[in-house]
Parts: sequence; C-alpha cells; structure tokens
Amino acid sequence: MKIGIIAPPWIPIPPPAYGGIEYFIDLLARELAAAGHDVVLAASGDSTCPVRRLPGFPAADAAGMGHTAHELSHVLRAYEAVAHVDVVVDNTIAGPVIARSVRLRAGVTVAHGALVPRLQEIFAAAGTTMSFVAISHHQASTARQFRFAEVIHHGIDVDAVPVGPGGEEACFVGRMSPDKGVVQAISAARSAGIRLRIAAKMREASECEYFESAVRPLLGPRVEYLGELSASEKFELMGSSCALLNPIQWDEPFGLAMIESLATGTPVVATGRGSAPEIVVEGETGFIRDDPDELAEALQRASSLARSTCRADARVRFSGRRMASDYASLFARLTARRDDMDPFTEVDAAGELEPRS
Repeated sequence: MKIGIIAPPWIPIPPPAYGGIEYFIDLLARELAAAGHDVVLAASGDSTCPVRRLPGFPAADAAGMGHTAHELSHVLRAYEAVAHVDVVVDNTIAGPVIARSVRLRAGVTVAHGALVPRLQEIFAAAGTTMSFVAISHHQASTARQFRFAEVIHHGIDVDAVPVGPGGEEACFVGRMSPDKGVVQAISAARSAGIRLRIAAKMREASECEYFESAVRPLLGPRVEYLGELSASEKFELMGSSCALLNPIQWDEPFGLAMIESLATGTPVVATGRGSAPEIVVEGETGFIRDDPDELAEALQRASSLARSTCRADARVRFSGRRMASDYASLFARLTARRDDMDPFTEVDAAGELEPRS
C-alpha cells in the first residue's frame, strides 16, 4: 500500500527533543515501512526519518508555530505531492479542510489534541473527505460535531527502551505546566515520604513563570528539578524510579510518558483524567487515585507491583508494531470499501460507507 504521511511544519521528524506528535509520526512511518508499505513523508526539510521524504520543504520553524499562513502553505504543498497515494495520513490542523479540494482515494486525520469547539468545527468542515482517528476512548467520547472512525492508542518502540532496576525515588516527567500536575506530584511525594525527581520541558514564557512562582519554592533536598532530559536520560530516570507520578489536572487525550514508564518496568500512579484509566491497569501496572491522600498511599504501594508485568503490558498493548498494524487494518478497510463504491454510494461522517437514500 502507498501511504503518504503529512507532518506539521514546526518540528523535524523525529523531534530533537520534546515533541509527542513528531515522535508518533516518526514511529508510524518507520513501522509501516518495516511492514512492507511504501511510505512517503511530507515534513520539514531538516527531518531525518528514514523513509522516503518529499523534497522542497523548508526547515522546521518552531517560532512560526500557530501561524496560519505558514501551516497552510506547508499543507497545500504536501497534499499536492501525496495526492497519488492510496491513503493520506494527516497530522495537521488545516489539512482536513484543504483535503476537501483534493481528490483522495482515502484520507485519515489523527486527532492529537483536546477536541475544543474550534477544532471540532474544523474537523466537521472536512465533510466526508476524511476519516478521523481518536487516540483514546475518552477523547472519542468528547466529539460532538463529527464521529471517529476508529480509536487507536499510541505506541512506542518498546525494544529501544531499556528496562530499569527500579529504585526508592519517584519521578515526574512532562511539561512545566499546572495542567500536568507537578505541584500535586510534589505534594503526594512529600506525604508519602518519598523523594521526587522532576524532569520537565520549560522553554515557553508561561512555563518559566509557572516554575518560578509555583514550583521553585517547593524544591529542596527531597524534591529536585533536573531540567529537560534527552530520551536516554529520561528512560534512565524512569527506570531507576519506584513509580512515575502523573497526577494530571486535565483530560489529556493520551499520556505518552505513562507508556514509556511502563516500558522501563516502572509502574504509574496517576489521577483518573483523560486516557489514564485506559493506560494503567489498576493494581497491576499502577494505581489511579484522585484523592490526594490516596494518591500518596498508592505511591507507597507502587514498589510492590511487578516490574516485569509493566514491561510485558507495554510490549503487548503499546508497541509501535501494534499501533502500525491497527492503522494498516484501518487503511485496508477504507481503501477496499471505496474501491467497491458505486456512483450512488457516499461516505458518512465517520468515514464509514453507507448507500445514499
């Protein structure tokens, strides 16, 4: 199958540091290619993903993130270049609307973020051109103006993640943002009497301001901020911890850090927001608790969970190979059904086929 993948223009594929969407695109492209598909990637010119990459795209421009003209120019060029493929996988915001003017055999848009009303309007405007994939069942449940064709959980390259020995300290990995719950993590660790090491992206002005006002005053001998870590440093941190503390304070569509932690063998203690209950197997790979006191008690119990169970669960449910297989199955269904269409058949809003009345 010929598969075209469109990445946003802001960050190279794969990302040099923080970049969940870009990591997903790189892994999906590599796993689909390894499965024998002909993959072509439309991404920034400085991308290094080892699949066929379309030429002529400028280098990534993180400073332009959110600028409409920049993204539109990138997406228009991308659709022109991949229009011949069997399936287009779009990971941009503007793409679903632009796709309406392009004749596609099949198109899939992955919803990476929270389905705020404006994003739902954009997705709904795509009409029957695109099929939409949710990254968690919770995210899918929040759709009001369109329907998802499939829910496919993200995966990671589990084999590339080293298994860690565990340890007596807990860790927090994420962005320096109140939504990620770093202050709640500090509180839970202190109540549990467990030292906490924090690794967090902190580049934006709002992230720096939050750190200075809310987090720095809480640092001390038992709470350490390590900065933003490389991938290898992050896995070493997770693997040498008794638990990943993930007390998120918003309905996160998917928590990549949680499955990375499981891959190192480290259980997860999280609040029950967003995708967390879909990722953590209660009492086996972690604990879901919303009460602060219960969160601290669960953290104390985390070291009793089998690290081998965490690793095995990550390998079975959250591998890149499983993720790519799920996408390939969806692509096959979409292209087969479109091939069988007659002039009196149309695609409904979920990307499924139904006869016209």
